[in-house]
Parts: sequence; C-alpha cells; structure tokens
Amino acid sequence: MPWTIFSLIFLLLTACSQPPPPTRTARKSSTHLVKTTIVKPQPLSTSAVYTGSLRARRIARIFTQETGRITHLPFYEGDSVKANALLIQLDDALLKAELDKAIATHKYARLNVRRLEKLAKKHLVSADELLRAQTEQEIAKAEVIILRTRLSYTKITAPFSGIVTARLAEPGDVINANTHLLTLIDPASLIIETNLSEKRLSQVKPGEITSVQIDALGTRRYKGIISRIHPTIDSHTRFGLIEIALRPLPKGVQEGQFCRVTLISQISPKLSLPYSALRRDRESEYVFLVDANNKAQRQKIRGGQRLADRVEILEGIKIGQAIVIKGFLGLEAGKKVQIVE
Repeated sequence: MPWTIFSLIFLLLTACSQPPPPTRTARKSSTHLVKTTIVKPQPLSTSAVYTGSLRARRIARIFTQETGRITHLPFYEGDSVKANALLIQLDDALLKAELDKAIATHKYARLNVRRLEKLAKKHLVSADELLRAQTEQEIAKAEVIILRTRLSYTKITAPFSGIVTARLAEPGDVINANTHLLTLIDPASLIIETNLSEKRLSQVKPGEITSVQIDALGTRRYKGIISRIHPTIDSHTRFGLIEIALRPLPKGVQEGQFCRVTLISQISPKLSLPYSALRRDRESEYVFLVDANNKAQRQKIRGGQRLADRVEILEGIKIGQAIVIKGFLGLEAGKKVQIVE
C-alpha cells in the first residue's frame, strides 16, 4: 500500500515537470498559383478538311461527223496519244469518187464560162446565158469544197496529247454521224473539285495554298493551289464549287480518285483567348482576370467564333489585361494569386 501511494506521487511530479505543449497557431493562407495570358489582338487561322474528287479539266469526247464504216481505230483505254495522231479512219472510197466527179464538173463549168465570155464579146450569146453559166460554175465550185470538207471528216485526229479513257466502237462497225466513239483526257489538267459553304467560300481566294491527301496514294500530303472559284452558289444547298490544281502533279493520280483537302484561312487580328480560359455557369460565360492587386476577379464575356484552340472574344475584356488560363482549382473571385510562367 505505501508503495502504491509513492508511485502515484512520483507520476504526478513527473508530469508537472514537463513543459507545456506549444499552442497551435493559425496557418498562414497560401497564395494561389495561376498561369495567365495577356490580351492582345493577333491574327487567327482556321483549318478544315473537305472532300472532293479528281476531274480532268481538259477532256475531249470524239464524235463522228460522217456516216461510214470504221477502218482504223488503234487506241484502247489507257493508251497515250500524241497531239494530231490519227485516232479514227472511216471508209472514204465513196466520198473520194464523189469528189473526183465534182472536180470534173467544176472544170467543165469553168471552161464553158470562158467559151461563153468570148462569144459574149462578139455579141453571139445573151447576157442571161452567160450569167447562168457563171452561176453553174460557182455551184460546182461549192460542191467541191463541201466534198473535200466531208472527206476530211473521215479522218479524226487527237486535238491534244492525252490518254484514252473510253473506246465505244470497233473497226468494221458502221456508224452514223454524231456517234460518240472515243473519250480523251489531258492528265496534266487534273484538278480537284470540292464544295464549300457560302460563308467559307467568302474566306478563300485564288492562289491560296492547300494541303491535299489522295487516299489511293497513301497518307502523303501534296501541295495544291486554288485555281478557280465558281461564281454561282446553289440556292438549295448554299454551297459553291472551287477547283484546286496539284503542283506538281503526283505520279499515279487518276480521274475520279477521292481526295481530302485541308484549307487554312487567315483572319484579320482580333481579341481572342485560349478556349481553356473560358468558364461557364447558368448565367453566362466568364473568365478570371488578375487585377492590379494580384487578386482574381470574375469578368463576364461574350465569345464569338471558335478557331482551332482559340475563341474570339466580342465583349468583356480589354487589351493588356491578364487572363487566367491555368490554375482554376479552388480559384474564387477576390482570392490572392501569384502568376507563374
């Protein structure tokens, strides 16, 4: 029993001899770290991908102008031809015979006019008879010209160097006039046609550089140039047509291939912010700006067109203001902030 009392007294004395625990002081509030951007006008660019197809700008559909049997048709689909090469020959034996007859008739009429002119000087023939002979001579001459022209139509030559894309007849076929026999394209004239909305159409101009990907040729991108903007817009779809020329023309391109065209347009300098700077609630869009006292302030804004990773700001900010673009977690209006790079 005495030992127990002694132990209690010892413990009490030991406890009283220990220093009191330090008092807890209030933790100083830490400064909120944010990253900002300075508002200033800057040029913006917008890019979009459009689809289109390759089409030959220079194309010739070869039709006959005479009726006859085909005697010569040497070219097939895919064959290359040179300018002025003979594409089609029709049987011309009958027209040659008719031309020979017309030439002989014209010769006889010319001799007859000369004979009558000599007689007319001696007043041995009337003026009407001489006039009739001169008219027959002119008719015979015109007949010769007509037959020579028709004879030239039996030979059809290539209007330019190109590639045959369609062969619609065979040697031995008897065809009528105005029959489609061949189609020829100039591969150097291949262009890409694509449709743009009327609003987007107003943002492009001839000569602009584009990036082109042709699916059949892989993922490689080629240089394209806007060569023509068609002057009309479809009243139903509100789309217009542009043409893009490939410079240089890639090897392996073919008419009808599917293309993807990337258009990048520059827009005049405007006030804009990174899209990540915008905040939203039920009331409006807003941003946090840093005032002269390094405090965050909520600022209501009105955004405009979004271009890539930036958005145009129409109202609410001024040039030179510092706008928070990172560090939103726990950020409130009136909170002290520290700007970091």
